[in-house]
Amino acid sequence: MSASASTNPPSANALSAQDVKFTVGDYLAERLAQVGVRHHFVVPGDYNLVLLDKLQAHPDLKEIGCANELNCSMAAEGYARANGVSACVVTFSVGAISAFNGTGSAYSENLPLILISGGPNTNDASQFNVLHHTLGGYDNTYQLEMAKKVTCCAVAVPRAADAPRLIDRAIRAALLAKKPCYIEIPTNLAGAACVRPGPISAVTEPVASDKSALEAAAKCAADYLTGKLKPVILVGPKLRRAGPEAEEALIKLADALGCAVALQPAAKGMFPEDHPQFVGIFWGQVSTDAADSIVHWADALICVGTVFNDYSTVGWTAVPDIPLMAAEMDHVTYPGAHFSRVRLAEFLNYLATTVTYNNSTMVEYGRLKPDPPQIHSAASGDQLTRKEISRQLQGMLDSKTSLFVETGDSWFNGIQLKLPPGAQFEIEMQWGHIGWSIPAAFGYALRYPERRTIVLIGDGSFQVTAQEVAQMVRFNLPITIILINNRGYTIEVEIHDGSYNKIKNWDYALLVQAFNGTDGQAKGVRVNTAGELEEAIRAADSHKAGPTLIECTIHQDDCSKELITWGHYVAAANARPPRP
Repeated sequence: MSASASTNPPSANALSAQDVKFTVGDYLAERLAQVGVRHHFVVPGDYNLVLLDKLQAHPDLKEIGCANELNCSMAAEGYARANGVSACVVTFSVGAISAFNGTGSAYSENLPLILISGGPNTNDASQFNVLHHTLGGYDNTYQLEMAKKVTCCAVAVPRAADAPRLIDRAIRAALLAKKPCYIEIPTNLAGAACVRPGPISAVTEPVASDKSALEAAAKCAADYLTGKLKPVILVGPKLRRAGPEAEEALIKLADALGCAVALQPAAKGMFPEDHPQFVGIFWGQVSTDAADSIVHWADALICVGTVFNDYSTVGWTAVPDIPLMAAEMDHVTYPGAHFSRVRLAEFLNYLATTVTYNNSTMVEYGRLKPDPPQIHSAASGDQLTRKEISRQLQGMLDSKTSLFVETGDSWFNGIQLKLPPGAQFEIEMQWGHIGWSIPAAFGYALRYPERRTIVLIGDGSFQVTAQEVAQMVRFNLPITIILINNRGYTIEVEIHDGSYNKIKNWDYALLVQAFNGTDGQAKGVRVNTAGELEEAIRAADSHKAGPTLIECTIHQDDCSKELITWGHYVAAANARPPRP
């Protein structure tokens, strides 16, 4: 710029841009965009309307309206699985308390969901006003206290001057911990003047491993493996939450060590199933490919991001009985030793350079590995069965597929499938909320529209969150929903049967037409035979303008033997008498 040009007064446009008031809502919008949020999921209410206006105004954010707050939070949970971070915006009390359910899912599944709630006017507390959408008292801090139980950081902005500090604190905590955070903004502060944000690196800069702790943890690993003849790596669902670099580091460690690699059920898809060292899913009595035999044969178990709960251990019957080495997202533990601030990817990479190759478990697994099962193809006119649905679903999977399996027999059917390279597998086993997969798949597909998203779900689960199919229609997402209609809560039947497990049947295929209204392009079809299912899948493959729901009617007692076995052991664990 010339000297003469530099002395000219600012243009009218520049002056107007400088004079525009920057607000608390603008600050939050900018931070969300800076951390990578592109779609924010909302349900409007009078306490958050000004805030929604501010978020709408940001050019890098797209508002996604949801049917209700439960679905909204579950959609944000699914988006976080794809995007690494998400945002859910609701109103006070009646909205946020409902959204705590999906927030709890994100917490248990280690996903940084940013839950944002509008709040009452800041003047109401000091004036002792009784407000709508509240419990009817004068103290409305109860929502913040509740949020502290399901988030890693919960803040309520008391005045505009505090907004930058508190917003940054909450978002940074969520990104570091891979857990949800909570931000409450009073309705009269969303449009209040606020300073502009500083560099985003103050929020996003990761915490590296402590060098001394990393080296000490690796040395302890060497000591742990010394003298061990049969090491096995067991992978859990927290691996993926540590980032793609952790998954890459795991492969590097597996190649260096040469041992068998088994996965917990919720970690399916986090290690390539075509890798020569993959030995199946370790799930106690319902394991695949003899994974349980090789895990129980091991004398050293390297646990990477594992979760041992009553579901993953089949009612506590499949807890490993040898001392474990456990590498978590930010720490490593051994029998008698603990190392903090050791990041998982860095630890696995470091360990890969120090271990000694030992393929003894792979040699043994070669003797244990079962022959591939004989898969029967049903005739076109044969009555539809669970096994035939799984066989045809297997043919739908490719490198561009993301498969969501709902709580219930869909877990067991999904676990048995073979994932081709590049296919993604999504499951919510820790929280286990029926109905999770419909809104979660919707949120996921918004972030990854180029992937083919398939949902495997039962009729009971579908009834919980069916409304969100309307959003799939609204945004023209070609999600394929394989709905297994066996007229009840089959997973509950196998744990503890009763009349409460029977539900009112719906015409699920026809329901989709109601979601279409006058402008939607969803398709719904009911299938009763193997041939009808093949035809419906072909139609779903070619239908790109909206979702396709395929209602598969099967016999009420047609469920996997794995569910029956698992259900019996979980029921026994639930029925343990109180200790004296």
